[in-house]
Amino acid sequence: MPEAPLSTGEASLTRQVHGHLLLMGLNRPRKKNAFDLGMLNALAAAVTELDASTELRCGVIFAHGADFTAGLDLMSVAPQLSAGQHLFGDDVIDPWGTHGRPCSKPIVIAVRGLCLTLGIELLLNCEVCVAGTDTRFAQIEVRRGLFPFGGGTARWISRVGWGTAMRWLLTGDELGAAEAHRIGLVQEIVPPDQALPRAIELAERIAAQAPLGVAATLRSSRLSVDQGEAAAMRELLPELRALMKSEDAREGLSSFIERRAGVFRGR
Repeated sequence: MPEAPLSTGEASLTRQVHGHLLLMGLNRPRKKNAFDLGMLNALAAAVTELDASTELRCGVIFAHGADFTAGLDLMSVAPQLSAGQHLFGDDVIDPWGTHGRPCSKPIVIAVRGLCLTLGIELLLNCEVCVAGTDTRFAQIEVRRGLFPFGGGTARWISRVGWGTAMRWLLTGDELGAAEAHRIGLVQEIVPPDQALPRAIELAERIAAQAPLGVAATLRSSRLSVDQGEAAAMRELLPELRALMKSEDAREGLSSFIERRAGVFRGR
C-alpha cells in the first residue's frame, strides 16, 4: 500500500496511480479542505480521467490533513451559484452526480475529522465509505439559509430513510462516526489513521474483480434506484447475454474450474 502523497505545492488535488486505482487527495488542509472552484474542477477532471481510462478500475477519494472537508468555500463559488450555473460542464463528470452522466467506475471514499455539507453529499455519491472514528458529520445548510444542493436531499432519503434523513437535514445537528455507521450513512469505521489504508484495501478488492461485471453491477443497481426495480429487472437478461460473450466471462468460468483467482482484462 502506498503512502499518501504529501500535500505540497499549490495543487488543490493530488493524483496518484496505484496499480488499477486512482487515488485523489483533497489538498487544501490549511482551509480544512473547503471546496473552492479550483478544487471542484480538479476533482471533476480526476473523476473524468478515472472514467475514461482503460487501465484504471476504481477510484479512492481522501483528504490531506486532519479534516476531510469543512464543505464549500462560499466566497469562491457563490457568484457562479447566484447566476444559476452548473458548477461543471457537460464535458466532465460531476463527482456529486447531480448533472450529466455518472462515472462508470466505482469509488471508495475515506473520511476523517470534519465532514460537512458537500463532503457528506460526495460520500453519498460514492459506492463505499470508510470513516475514521473521529469523523464529525453535519449537513448544516439550513443553518446558513441554504439547503443541501449537492444531491443530499435525495440521497440521504434513499440511504437512511425519510424520518432519519429529516432528523439530520432539518436540524443541521452534528453526528459522530458511530451514529453514521448505525444508520447506514457510512459502511465501516476504523481508527482515523486507518481510514485511507482500509479504503485502498477495499478498492483493490474491487479492482481485482471482472471490470465488465463490476460495471454491469453498477448500471443495474443505479437503474433500480433511478427508475425502480421493474426497470432494473427488464435489463437483467440483456446485460447477462452481453457479459456471457466476453473474455472475462470465459476467464471467470476457467478460473472456477481450475480453482484459481481470475485474471480479468475488461474485455
